[in-house]
Amino acid sequence: MRIFLSGAASHLAQALLPKLCALPQINAVIGVDLKIAGFSHPKFTAHIADIRSPECAGLMQSCDALAHLAFIVLRGKMPATTMQDINVEGTRRLFSMARQMGITRLVHLSSAAVYGQGENLQEGAALQPLPDFLYGQHKLQLETWLGNEFPEAVRLRPHIILGPHCQPLLLKILRQPCYVSLADPQPQLQCVHEADVADAIVASLIKDVSGPINLAAPGNFSFKQLITESHAHPIAMPYKSAKMALSMAWRFTGFGGEPAWLDGIQYPLTLDCSRAQQVLSWQPKFDAQATLASVK
Repeated sequence: MRIFLSGAASHLAQALLPKLCALPQINAVIGVDLKIAGFSHPKFTAHIADIRSPECAGLMQSCDALAHLAFIVLRGKMPATTMQDINVEGTRRLFSMARQMGITRLVHLSSAAVYGQGENLQEGAALQPLPDFLYGQHKLQLETWLGNEFPEAVRLRPHIILGPHCQPLLLKILRQPCYVSLADPQPQLQCVHEADVADAIVASLIKDVSGPINLAAPGNFSFKQLITESHAHPIAMPYKSAKMALSMAWRFTGFGGEPAWLDGIQYPLTLDCSRAQQVLSWQPKFDAQATLASVK
């Protein structure tokens, strides 16, 4: 099997690539990203290319599967229209190219952000991402399109992905001493280890599955709990003050993507992952406590 991997230099790809290249049934991994991947293996070939480029069609020739990880998560000062074109239009072009190349095994990395909020949600729950959260809105647009045009595709919906290669902004958030003061009961969240997400991607490529699949580690937590357990003198901040500070930082420096990133901690978001266990035989090796410990 030959895999076309977009986002080959991404944080998650660093956990995924060693697993892909270790499998005897995978002969080659063709990686595409705007920067070179920090990984080498005889089975892996890296290419610097935009997923919107026609060049990708040539690179897909003779590939059997597409694993799509490429996505703008934190846009900084990038215009919203550019983010839309890369995330949504770029993904549509990539999947359309894959179909033209005869690729039938398709895996798209979506996100639990498509739900917005809710508790113990199954895959059939309503998709209502937070209104101003562009990342979640883009994931929703793609999920809707893929569901209609590419029902054979697997749409993985991981919760917050943590681990040794995780997004640096997440590390800063987890390690800073402030938390947002919210009324009790505190909204419950989940996370998932990057290695477990990588295992789910591998299983999605080699098993006969399709449709949406939730991914989260066992165990819930609140943001307040994370900060108060990690710092001797945690600082409570009113939500409006925290939102204003983030808004100013983003407006003047591009830090943090956009203020809507903060909105999610106001609401509970937990997932039922029984479908992943049933169709992928997915059993996460890391629970929430171990996942959080991996980045402390």
